[in-house]
Amino acid sequence: MSDRHDPYSGIRNPLVRAYAGGRAAAVLGNQIISTAVGWDLYERTHDAWALGLVGAFELAPVLVLMFYAGNAADRYPRRNILIGAHALLTLVGLGLIAATQLGAGVPVVYACLVFVGVARAFAAPAGGAVIPQLVPPEQLANANAWMSSSYEIAAISGPAVGGLLIALTGSAAWAYAVGALGQLVFVLALTRLPAMRPPPAREHHDSRELFAGIAFIRRNPIYLAAITLDLFAVLLGGAVALLPIFAKDILHAGPVGLGVLRAAPAVGALTMALITTRMRPWREPGKVLLAVVAGFGLATLGFGLSRSIGLSLFCLFMTGAFDAVSVVIRATIEQVITPDALRGRVSAVNFLFIGFSNELGSFESGATAALFGPVASVVAGGLGAIVVTGVVALTWPQLARIGALHTLTPADARDAEESAVRTAAETGP
Repeated sequence: MSDRHDPYSGIRNPLVRAYAGGRAAAVLGNQIISTAVGWDLYERTHDAWALGLVGAFELAPVLVLMFYAGNAADRYPRRNILIGAHALLTLVGLGLIAATQLGAGVPVVYACLVFVGVARAFAAPAGGAVIPQLVPPEQLANANAWMSSSYEIAAISGPAVGGLLIALTGSAAWAYAVGALGQLVFVLALTRLPAMRPPPAREHHDSRELFAGIAFIRRNPIYLAAITLDLFAVLLGGAVALLPIFAKDILHAGPVGLGVLRAAPAVGALTMALITTRMRPWREPGKVLLAVVAGFGLATLGFGLSRSIGLSLFCLFMTGAFDAVSVVIRATIEQVITPDALRGRVSAVNFLFIGFSNELGSFESGATAALFGPVASVVAGGLGAIVVTGVVALTWPQLARIGALHTLTPADARDAEESAVRTAAETGP
């Protein structure tokens, strides 16, 4: 049996295991802090707009720093960048504890979230470019499935632990403390990885080399279609930001119920990710991607209309299951077609438009919920995700025609980088 059919091929590498375990601890911490921040802000303000602003404050520094962070990930050891970013997230957790214990106002919480955005701006492109340095291309899809599995285990535990800590202590302080500890564990795990420098890149004096990632994506319609599909689907179809409202005012589930609701998509994603590790490569992954994003929209629509905790949990479970398949396909497309010299900058664009679409979606959901109500916001988002699927299928028909992911090949690294930089210099970002 070839490596690509071995369900454990991607996780046999001890460096991948160390990275996956540490990253899971960091994700656990992020989820706990996110749950605590949402509950704390809504308890203080009883305002959906306050929840929407969480995404806005985290997104603002990303918009400013992301292209510089991507360029740094193509110039310096990515492990070192990750260590610095997660050390900053550890300090943010401690700052939130101090804000809670000292009774600081809501603006202080938002100030801490700005630093969360700064840290994640640098962590995302570096983290997205690490795994391809550790495994060969034929093992990337399996490695991504295992990375997704470890991520979802943490995502399942995080909201539940966060909600339970709040319920037991009546305060967000202990949740923030555990969240900070998770970041510190990742920092320690990262020290086990070698400080691998990206391959030397030719020097370019035009500052537009920062935008070479955008130029590369423009010239690759398959990846452009995949990234557009995920961007608008998650932007329009995300309901997680409004879960504090649904838990308290619609489903009457309380803080523990909030933790369970937030964990439901992760349970679905973990289930599907583990199934994916056992599956042979998809023959037509583009068609699978279109189908699962449409399914994501339908599940979101069902959650918005539900008044039953059981049905709501099932719909959230399905959003996670569909999203897990989408993540593996899109991440593998990115990694196999991108030369290593450009991976940091391409990963930066990916995170800006995909990784932070959740935060931007939080702002959109909070704003529309404040104007039209939470139910209308979620239902309209689910419908929008379905419409986007149809538009992408018609605009980029080549996406549905791609073959198995491992058969896609990267362009020559030097030619690809020079072409992308030249295109960026000629056309701008």
